[in-house]
Amino acid sequence: MRELQKKTAFIAVFLQMILNITLTILAMILVVFLLKKTVFIFDVLLIRNEEVSYFYLAEGIIVYFLYFEFISLIIKYFTHDYHFPLRYFIYIGITAIIRLIIIDHENPLTILLYALAIVLLVFALLIANHSNIKDNEPLD
Repeated sequence: MRELQKKTAFIAVFLQMILNITLTILAMILVVFLLKKTVFIFDVLLIRNEEVSYFYLAEGIIVYFLYFEFISLIIKYFTHDYHFPLRYFIYIGITAIIRLIIIDHENPLTILLYALAIVLLVFALLIANHSNIKDNEPLD
């Protein structure tokens, strides 16, 4: 029985190590994309002399924030004992839906459904924060 527990613990540590390595690689890739998006935004705002669509620029900025949120999520994973806080997934969902509204704003019914999805995510965020406060857990 003791031998089985050792093997199980080894497997858990090994898989955790693989997960940590792959998340670190993913974080580095996201940082590269974040830097590329930063160059793109500066190029559009400061260097190009041509007229640029505000929707195109807004989409670029929102994608920038999505990269930023994913990197923050990975940082929180490592700083909170290998746990992803639910709040960050909700933030990413809200930002992604806002991006969809900016990109696909032709159909009013679709925009209404996206807005309702945002409201549901905000309520989920309130419930998650309320349960954290109730349990005296820090929100970070």
